[in-house]
Amino acid sequence: MDENSQSLLLCNGLPVLSLTPAPPGPSPSRLWGRHPDQIHLVGEGGVEIWGLGRRGTPPTWRSGGTPARCQRQPEKARPIPRPTGPGEAARGRNDREIPGEPARAETPQAAQPHQRDVRRSEQGGRDVTAHARRRAVGCKPARRSSDGGRRRNGTPRARQRRIGSERWAGSRRRRDGRLPASDLPASLPSSEPGLLTTPEGEAPRPAAAVMYPPPPLPPRRDFISVTLSPGRSYDGGQGLRRRSFWRKWKQLSRLQRNVVLFLLACLMLCGLLSYISVADEWKAVGSRSAEGPKMRPANPPVLPAPRRAAENPETFAGASPQKPPRHFRRGPPNLQIRAPDGDAKDRRQDEAQRRAEAAGEARWEDDVQGSRVSWRGTGTEPEQGPPLPPRKAEAAPRPSPQALRMRNSPASQNERQKAVVAAFRHAWAGYRKFAWGRDELKPVSKSFSEWFGLGLTLIDALDTMWILGLKKEFEEARKWVSQKLLFQKNVDVNLFESTIRILGGLLSAFHLSGDVLFLEKAEDFGNRLMPAFQTPSKIPYSDVNIGTGVAHPPRWTSDSTVAEVTSIQLEFRELSRLTGVKKFQEAVEEVTRRVHSLRGKKDGLVPMFINTNSGLFTHLGVFTLGARADSYYEYLLKQWIQGGKKETQLLEDYLEAVEGIRKHLLRRSEPGQLTFVGELAHGRFSAKMDHLVCFLPGTLALGAHHGLPADHMELAQALMDTCYQMNRQMETGLSPEIVHFNLHPQRSHKDVQVKAADRHNLLRPETVESLFYLYRLTGQRKYQDWGWEILRSFNAYARVPSGGYSSISNVQDPRNPQPRDKMESFFLGETLKYLYLLFSDDPDLLSLDTYVFNTEAHPLPIWVPS
Repeated sequence: MDENSQSLLLCNGLPVLSLTPAPPGPSPSRLWGRHPDQIHLVGEGGVEIWGLGRRGTPPTWRSGGTPARCQRQPEKARPIPRPTGPGEAARGRNDREIPGEPARAETPQAAQPHQRDVRRSEQGGRDVTAHARRRAVGCKPARRSSDGGRRRNGTPRARQRRIGSERWAGSRRRRDGRLPASDLPASLPSSEPGLLTTPEGEAPRPAAAVMYPPPPLPPRRDFISVTLSPGRSYDGGQGLRRRSFWRKWKQLSRLQRNVVLFLLACLMLCGLLSYISVADEWKAVGSRSAEGPKMRPANPPVLPAPRRAAENPETFAGASPQKPPRHFRRGPPNLQIRAPDGDAKDRRQDEAQRRAEAAGEARWEDDVQGSRVSWRGTGTEPEQGPPLPPRKAEAAPRPSPQALRMRNSPASQNERQKAVVAAFRHAWAGYRKFAWGRDELKPVSKSFSEWFGLGLTLIDALDTMWILGLKKEFEEARKWVSQKLLFQKNVDVNLFESTIRILGGLLSAFHLSGDVLFLEKAEDFGNRLMPAFQTPSKIPYSDVNIGTGVAHPPRWTSDSTVAEVTSIQLEFRELSRLTGVKKFQEAVEEVTRRVHSLRGKKDGLVPMFINTNSGLFTHLGVFTLGARADSYYEYLLKQWIQGGKKETQLLEDYLEAVEGIRKHLLRRSEPGQLTFVGELAHGRFSAKMDHLVCFLPGTLALGAHHGLPADHMELAQALMDTCYQMNRQMETGLSPEIVHFNLHPQRSHKDVQVKAADRHNLLRPETVESLFYLYRLTGQRKYQDWGWEILRSFNAYARVPSGGYSSISNVQDPRNPQPRDKMESFFLGETLKYLYLLFSDDPDLLSLDTYVFNTEAHPLPIWVPS
């Protein structure tokens, strides 16, 4: 057949096509090109034609990859309609295919409709884009002349593209590679239906016009589908690339990516915090392991009480210095490590204690003269010639005459004192039964709680048992201290709390009983607290690990509270006096000197926080006598008394602070005109008063007793009335933790108001402490009566039948005070001790001219009694 005799006319403004057979051979199985006027016909056996044209002009062709000449159309034919829809959009340059080569698998892409309209010029209405189509199929482009006509040579306006390297954007892959003959145009000239015209001498072949609608857009997915196929064969890494991390990551939504990044950030932060928390500990462990046999504890344990060589010589015949303890074990804080040869040590201590009780003061003098103690733990040896101790103490370790008198002939007890003893026995029975050797008793649940794991309640109550005459209980507690109280433990302790409770309790027990065991334990513990003072500013850290010697501030700040760093001086100074080791006293007095010279005070009042790095006050402008600042003022006076009233700097700071309290913090309530101490925050006064502030009446009265102005006693009595009303105006007769006072007269309103979050009572001792001072120094019986009311309220609302006393949550509800299931150690160490002393009519029982009480009610001797 002649290739010029067969033609096809496309209507509706589409190109007129001439059908020209293609040579046999492989043909592309997909449509190609990007121009909407491209048409591609494929038939079985390789008949393949594609072309581009327009109405009224000869079409341009390519058949089998070979350019065809442009020719005119000899006859009309019915046009094949052009598909419409999103599939008509052009594909990108990277998606091109070359005719005659296998098609490349690709991801369907969204197509956009062709947006360019066919424009006609004003001269003859010709298509202005025809030259682009002609050039794209290999024909020479036409040019417009200056008058708008065609020109044969030159560059077309449209971009030149090879039709053989592009696909038609509206095409779609055929399902079976063929198009039924029924879908071909009816006017197609052919020798047989469904066949394209073939070259002469060849068999006819069916043809298919491949023109389908575009594929639908893939739905947006907000998830990842993972398929595991263990038996899949290796495909050269193509599957792994398709499922690469980056592609999966891009498939996630923005919300999912943000969630993943947030979780990763949280994990990194947790890891960093964990590393910081254990870094110091591992560093300490590594250094100890590297030192090997050179490792020694912070303070080696020393041997028991001194004795003469003539007594029990078989005990010391083969005595040898104690071996240094081995490397400590890392484990839970409550792990107890038994000291070597503890039983023999206990037997020697028990024998010494029984001999001391039988012989009395004369026996003690003989022991002191006949032996000496090596404080480094090298043993006890008989005295031969002048003693040469490694450290010379200012005073020999011996009990005071008052303590010996209490031990040898305890005074008779009145009915109220007996009630206090009964309350102590009841509390001690619960502790002994449910929490023996633990820090605190939980009486309601009949269990215990741990803070330091050092038997806090037991040590806090040692001197109380001695004062109350409970010798059996005291001996039992002393045995536990001898056998179980070991400080080589991997546990953090608070410097302030452990000093006033443990160090103060051990020193007080030594002074009252004369048992050197308590002094040895006190010195060991004091050495383990010293790393807290190793700071750039000499202001100690708040916490220290007594096992590793690592000190640090709280986890949330680098500040220490002013009360914590200035309320440890009494105990460390006394420890230096007894042992002759000056480092304890020097460390705490350096803190006192630095605080004295700091700026930021307001007429003697100090802020609540101080930075351990810079040594400066922080949170300036906030002044209170409650938590975090209370005992600073108390220890200014008591250090001055302890040192024999020689340190004028302490006295000046105390007197200035009292005047600052009068000027800035003192107010009167309505309608009862109660004198109270409030708080000042950046110049704004708050009528809030903690129960802790009730220490102030007793401190003021003590200062007046030691020669300070008489108006201090008047202020003390006024504040004592207020503290009593804080108890009396509550339905249970027990003071809440915090109260607010009315400053303006209001009907049906009391002076004292309590918020719901502040109405708990922790069995605190501050009110009965001041009652003791006021009664001892004034002799007014009303203070004893007020204390008796408070003791009865404790028995009515805080006593637990199974043993112990519990703090309560609601002092305004006598029917349901809501026990908090916790007995603080200071209930036995302070509250019951002050009640017992309050009810005593003997002014020489722990005379205020001989002893000064630390802030945990542990009596320490005045160095130069007045």
